[in-house]
Amino acid sequence: MDFSLTRLREKTADFFGDLGDRAAMAWGRMADSAAARTRLRNAPKPVIARERTAVVPAGRRVYAVGDVHGRADLLERLLDDLDRDVDRGGFEGRPILVFLGDYVDRGFQSKGVIDLLLAPRLSRYETYFLKGNHEAAMLQFMDDAGIGPRWAEYGGVETLVSYKVQPPRGRTNIDEWERASAELNEAMPEAHKHLLRNLDLSVRIGDYLFVHAGVRPGVALDQQTERDLLWIREEFLQDRNPHEAVIVHGHTPTTIPFKDSRRIGIDTGAYLSGKLTAVRLEGDQVEFITAGAGSAQDAVGHG
Repeated sequence: MDFSLTRLREKTADFFGDLGDRAAMAWGRMADSAAARTRLRNAPKPVIARERTAVVPAGRRVYAVGDVHGRADLLERLLDDLDRDVDRGGFEGRPILVFLGDYVDRGFQSKGVIDLLLAPRLSRYETYFLKGNHEAAMLQFMDDAGIGPRWAEYGGVETLVSYKVQPPRGRTNIDEWERASAELNEAMPEAHKHLLRNLDLSVRIGDYLFVHAGVRPGVALDQQTERDLLWIREEFLQDRNPHEAVIVHGHTPTTIPFKDSRRIGIDTGAYLSGKLTAVRLEGDQVEFITAGAGSAQDAVGHG
């Protein structure tokens, strides 16, 4: 698979030019190396319960967008695709648009992603913005610089660069992390802070529950903890039992979107694969819309 890392470096060169510091370039090379070691998962065998059919409210159309991770370029292309789909009509009321979190980190266009989430072009949609574990980590860093070295391992440096904040020269230099935290707080527009501090943890629409990571098996959906909704992985993915609703989630990247009778996963690793995926839900129909890297729309369990 072509992860397009070279193209991503070329497109983000302007960010580094403004910084004028070799430390930022070193961090970028480190991030690329870490990304190259990260592999997108092959989706597991789907669970199919033939007697169960999930639906959204009659006449409505719902879109959900997977993890963007600093790829504003892909998000803009995907929004263009969604707008064209909306223009074709065939439904009632305003279309619903849910973002599943992880807007920042890993990609170098995190600020641009937040700008797009706040752009007037989304006014045609009824929008819901969910919180991802990466937003949680960034907000924590803005209050506690001590987590900076850990945040950096998961793409935080790229977010600093996107806000024109020079990354620390050394991972263990707490004074540099304190400086970077203060500068990020200063550089971030108030509208960005307001959005990030008021993200939803979940939203229920019809027979679907939209969350970032998943849910804790055996726990009622209205009793889930924030940590599980943002961070859970294996316990949720490996469970074979049905939930009270079909869970639409991101968080765990796979080569293609996943669908079965208990969950729909739409994180296709945008920052690595160059593919950003949305799911369209209408009546009992499920379709995938993918922008970038050939725009393949196949899915495990889809059909």
